[in-house]
Amino acid sequence: MNLSLFAHPFSSYCQKVLVALYENSTRFSLKMLSPETPENFNALKRLWPIGKFPVLEDNGTAIFEATSIVEYLAIQYSGPVQLIPHDPKPAFDVRQMDRVFDNYVMTPMNWIVQDARRAPETKDPQAVAQGRALLDTTYRWLDHRMAGREWSSGGTFSLADCAAAPALFYADWAHPIAEEFRNLRAYRSRLLARPSFARAVDEARPYRKLFPLGAPGRD
Repeated sequence: MNLSLFAHPFSSYCQKVLVALYENSTRFSLKMLSPETPENFNALKRLWPIGKFPVLEDNGTAIFEATSIVEYLAIQYSGPVQLIPHDPKPAFDVRQMDRVFDNYVMTPMNWIVQDARRAPETKDPQAVAQGRALLDTTYRWLDHRMAGREWSSGGTFSLADCAAAPALFYADWAHPIAEEFRNLRAYRSRLLARPSFARAVDEARPYRKLFPLGAPGRD
């Protein structure tokens, strides 16, 4: 096995992949993407000219996009934690929930975060308002869905939870999950207690100053 992950520990999508790797104790080397390691950026762009990360390299083959990387790991490097069910019906639900967390939690959270990076004259309050409204709608839907559930899809940890962990972690920083959404808040707490995600969160702690809204003094 010769797996390399081009990533940064504070990136939400990188954390999604790191959780999957940690769940099955998959051996890999981290190719840190930072101003101090320009050689890793150059190697990344040779593998994937778009330059987005994370990217997994497996013996010269590049796998990009976080969901695709987790899918690849489930096929090529499966372990005791079955991140994608073999049964097509529950697998469909897992994949559908993965898209919910990426598109309706991570994406509107990023609208809010990206606006915080803009110069005052280029702020987009409409995008921020839309992001907050979409998050509130998604939080409410997820709170209803999580009633009586331990994990997002079925009773076992899956790709959907790999997506949910960083999405809900950072979304609650950008637009706090209301107290009334007790099921969703409890689910976020379970994700934070999961050893794989707890490890990813701890590894990212030194970089909390990068959060443009100011990281809260919790989690």
